Amino acid sequence: MAPTISEFYAGSNIFITGGTGFVGLAVIEKILRTLPDVGNIYLLLRPKKGVEISKRLEAIKNDPVFDRLRGPDKINRFNKLIPVAGDVGLPNLGLIDEDITILQENVHIVIHSAATLDFEASLKTTVNINLLGTRRLVSFCHTMHNFKALVHVSSAYANSHINRAEEIIYPAVEDPAKVIELANSLSDATIEEITPTLLNGHPNTYTFTKSLAELEVSRSHNTVFLTCIVRPSMIIGAWKEPFPGWTNSKNGPQGFIMGAAKGVVRRLPLNKNLVYDYIPVDVVVNQILTGAWHVFITKPLDSAVFQCTTSEYKPFRWVDVENQVNTLLHKYPLSKPVWYPTLKFLPSLLLFRISAVIFHLIPAMIIDSLSLITGGKRILMRLHSSINKSLGRLAPFIFSEWFFSNKKSLVLHQSLTSQDQLVYYLDVQDLLWGPYFEDLTKGVRKYLNNDDLSTLEISKKKDRVLRVCNWIVQALVMAAFWAFVVYVCGGPEVASLSVPVVIFMLFQFL
Repeated sequence: MAPTISEFYAGSNIFITGGTGFVGLAVIEKILRTLPDVGNIYLLLRPKKGVEISKRLEAIKNDPVFDRLRGPDKINRFNKLIPVAGDVGLPNLGLIDEDITILQENVHIVIHSAATLDFEASLKTTVNINLLGTRRLVSFCHTMHNFKALVHVSSAYANSHINRAEEIIYPAVEDPAKVIELANSLSDATIEEITPTLLNGHPNTYTFTKSLAELEVSRSHNTVFLTCIVRPSMIIGAWKEPFPGWTNSKNGPQGFIMGAAKGVVRRLPLNKNLVYDYIPVDVVVNQILTGAWHVFITKPLDSAVFQCTTSEYKPFRWVDVENQVNTLLHKYPLSKPVWYPTLKFLPSLLLFRISAVIFHLIPAMIIDSLSLITGGKRILMRLHSSINKSLGRLAPFIFSEWFFSNKKSLVLHQSLTSQDQLVYYLDVQDLLWGPYFEDLTKGVRKYLNNDDLSTLEISKKKDRVLRVCNWIVQALVMAAFWAFVVYVCGGPEVASLSVPVVIFMLFQFL
């Protein structure tokens, strides 16, 4: 009889890369909370100037993600966390000889989630971290004396050059060795020039290098060196654990909500009728932990691939929560918003850019100017300039839809014991997007803005005041526009006809 998840991990030591990231922190929390008999957890931490890795570990322990582990009966579990100085972007992972020996002799399971997620990063950077970093890790795993399994956290968008992907390894559009050689031998200017040709249908260097990294993992797989590839789609805040709505990431929907709640993001370019593939972080964590268990007990001939996705199984469309989002912004307002929150979706980049001038840039200029006068800093103009610059690279993800099969993930869920299905759930059939987004809005308020419930009532009072202020500003703008038209046209007759039409067009389409 196959061991349970807890039995599989009992006594096993785990080596984790990317442990300080969104997924990495959630993985560590889940292991410490649900696997009390696990061995040590070695965390690869990049040294920072002036900050020892022991201090970085203490900062990790203080993260709110671990709040369920603060009790006296669980606090000792943090002793299992062992920091190791290193960097996947360096030869030998940047490890010193002493740490190499410790890891080789003690590690059983490796979880590789370190990666650069920067869509604007150069090919040299992404090759070094995403591709070469994976090659370095795979090579190091081969030297481990008690190795059980490697779980590589990839991305469903590693195959974004096709619109529908199954849970298989697809042929690469380029040879990894060739790409590494080019990145190491050519100048930055030359690499930048040939990058569009190398990408061969991939929208950016991130998805391109993640697809090549999968080959590094899958080619190393055999019945002795067991590997698993987990492909999450866009990872969003927690569905159930460690807390509903928990997040520390500002990417995707939680970033939209954060910006809208502050009143600085008022328009968003997206097609609300398209399917967007979002997956809660706790489901991704469960996929990672069950993936290692699966390959160890089944010993597949090829690397196991699991897509942690919703597009074909529990599809999400923004149209389903469009009205709810604005309601939630005022049900759970922030304590220090910049302005009255509202969010409208626009179906094209052109409409967004026009709208952004009116609803983002002009208000940002006014607020930044007032901030300078009062001794503050100019923040909003830089924020919106950065958003506008990144839109070109994000457009393929904003106005396209992909469909990723998760059939193997569902089969894996069914292979678990009934108890493990409750603890390490992979089936999102019961996920309701409406209630989920309410939890996410509360999570954004608590974990990204550090607002606790004690500030909610006073925040609602501020929200009502800002609503009145917003009405006053709108009335003044309309009055100013009316006066301008009267002045230009020489009388109120034309204004009475044109101003209402222009205002209607402005708010209807922008």
